[in-house]
Amino acid sequence: MAHIKSRKHPAARRLNCSAAVALAFIALPGAIHAQQTKPASAKAATEATLPEVNVQGQAQSYKSDQVSSPKFTQPLVDTPQTISIIKKEVFQEQGATTLTDALRNTPGVTMLIGEGGNSSARGNISMRGFDTAGSIFVDGMRDLGNFPRDIYNTEQIEVIKGPSGSEYGRGAPSGTVNMSSKTPFAGNLNAGSLSAGTDKQKRATVDLNRKLNESSAFRINAMAQDSGIPGRDVAKNKGWALAPSFAFGLNTPTRIFLNLEHIEQRNRPDFGVPTVGLPGYYNAALAAKGIVPPSKVNPKNFYGSTSDFENVNGDMVTARIEHDIRPGTILRNTTRIAKVQHEWMATAPSGAVSDGSGSAAVARPDPNTWTANRSRQTKWQKNELITNQTNLTTEFKTGSIAHTLSTGVEFIYEKQLSKTIAGAGTMSPANLWNPNPSDPISGYALTPNGAQSKGDTMTVSLYAFDTLKLSEQWQLSGGVRFDRYSTENNNVMVDGVRTRLKSSDTLAGWKLGALYKPASNGSIYASVSTSQQPPGGSNFTLSATDTNINNPNLEPQKATNVEVGTKWDVLDNKLAVTAAVYRSENTNDLTTRGADPGQIIQYGKKRVSGVELGVVGNITNQWAVSAGLAKMNTKVVAGSATQTGSSLNWSPELTFTAWTTYKLASGLTIGGGARYVDGMVRSVSNTANAATTNMLNVPSYWVYDAVASYNVNQNLALRLNLYNLFDKEYVASLNNNGNRYTPGGARAALLTANLKF
Repeated sequence: MAHIKSRKHPAARRLNCSAAVALAFIALPGAIHAQQTKPASAKAATEATLPEVNVQGQAQSYKSDQVSSPKFTQPLVDTPQTISIIKKEVFQEQGATTLTDALRNTPGVTMLIGEGGNSSARGNISMRGFDTAGSIFVDGMRDLGNFPRDIYNTEQIEVIKGPSGSEYGRGAPSGTVNMSSKTPFAGNLNAGSLSAGTDKQKRATVDLNRKLNESSAFRINAMAQDSGIPGRDVAKNKGWALAPSFAFGLNTPTRIFLNLEHIEQRNRPDFGVPTVGLPGYYNAALAAKGIVPPSKVNPKNFYGSTSDFENVNGDMVTARIEHDIRPGTILRNTTRIAKVQHEWMATAPSGAVSDGSGSAAVARPDPNTWTANRSRQTKWQKNELITNQTNLTTEFKTGSIAHTLSTGVEFIYEKQLSKTIAGAGTMSPANLWNPNPSDPISGYALTPNGAQSKGDTMTVSLYAFDTLKLSEQWQLSGGVRFDRYSTENNNVMVDGVRTRLKSSDTLAGWKLGALYKPASNGSIYASVSTSQQPPGGSNFTLSATDTNINNPNLEPQKATNVEVGTKWDVLDNKLAVTAAVYRSENTNDLTTRGADPGQIIQYGKKRVSGVELGVVGNITNQWAVSAGLAKMNTKVVAGSATQTGSSLNWSPELTFTAWTTYKLASGLTIGGGARYVDGMVRSVSNTANAATTNMLNVPSYWVYDAVASYNVNQNLALRLNLYNLFDKEYVASLNNNGNRYTPGGARAALLTANLKF
């Protein structure tokens, strides 16, 4: 019998143009730097004395210079880490409505269907080889739950690549995603949008800001939608949200911000399509008979039921106080109370083209008899959060060395309650080629069966970051965070048996960076950062099973990232160009060592090495661009006999994304984008499982979009978005078993009227 030892207490496809793109990205900063002859001091003096020139007709900039969190003490160009910022100007122009839509603008990010109570058909994010769904933040504070996140109230999305334990505490080795919310400002704004498109797409948003007096303002953002999903009959996204916010003391030493948000979703979820007949599909029983599936199923088929539903109810209240103690010294205190309840009942299909399974499987030679089994699945989960964060940023000198210090303390209480819902009923298998979502359901009477899991985590954190400017050319930076956490998990089984498990520890995350500035607008850097993920850290669930990574007796998983890169703000600081190489390692993974049944021990190690290139901003006043390319090599360095040496699952070797627009003199703006995702493996194993029916790999794909907008007058602009121009059929995400997938969105059109009044 396998047993565990605890140490707590003692090959892929290539993109032909990738080399050319990489050379262009690398050569651009040097070529433009050669044209810059003004010294740093003269340039700074010029910027200090000349007024800002507002160029009429200039495209809105895609470039952001600063992360919203005060933990990042320097502008992006002087931050020694890969950070992608996706501004609202980009995702609004694309007609994107959810976080997963917007994240298509950064390379190295893929979406999964996932399984289990912490997953849904959407929203599972994988980045740089690792699951990142549990590392989502809003305004620098952890956001709980896994549900479709709307971005109607989002100013920018900040994707921090690599371990971020020093900034945010426990988390994935891949990094974090932070959604920065819109806030009131000292001005007036009356804006809204109305969208309608193919597949019954309908959506409206409002963004109103009102200056109440010289030091206070009110802002409200709202959204309502009732939309179908392109190419996916029956499935729909429906909901509304309201986010009022207040600001007091604007332009004074003491500022107060109060933000509220309520969101409701009433969706009909889409749990995908059987993978039967896709390239790479394998069925052992069919293969033994020499039967090849005649074709794939129609990706527009809906295998769920009209009774399927997904309900999200969320409330969040945030209060922030800022006080300028003196010039360069700011004290901030932020308190948040939040609650999200997420429940769904969905029907997941799988292709039943044989009877029995494994060696007992018997093929059905006649494709007309093939069916899709339908599994009825439920989720009921409530997440609650209370957190308070105090931060102090200040500037001072020790001799000739200038410091920018950011330090603080954070208290976090997180609670998750999951109930088991019985009575989802059963549906007979659907005709594989022509499913009927109105088929009857037997035994349908949803009710809790008494089984539940309740987990809560209390964390007290201390952190500090400092940037030392040794000279005009050299900077050193560092950060450290200590988290003292305590997690408790209470489980109640259907029969009333209760289990109570606890885990507590102190985690440390840190980062160090050295940066050289050959010019005021560029930097070359090297950095190292770490993070840890303790048992139960991603889902609040502890396990008494020795072979489960959430066993409280196990060590936290530990991640380290080493990165070397360069960043340049060129073309009068309108365009940011970046390049980085990195290596991340995740250790303390559970795996098997030795002969079967072997010894389960925490010695597993996974490694991701890669190159990431980016360009964002304006090439000219009329031409804007946002593009990125990521190439990574993943490997299980130490694992079981079938895993060691294999690639990590859900990790495409090459990804590319680009979006660009050009504004013509007539007021017409045209543009478009392209995305490429390389093929990826489903399982961390170097041997194929011939006894199952599934897809072992996800094929690569290209997708192209287009946009055209026209300013009718100062109050009205019309925009037409065209998605998937060539109607490419592709696998957007695959489930863990490889027997169902989410098809990529079909060709669609969306017309939006943007109003200012």
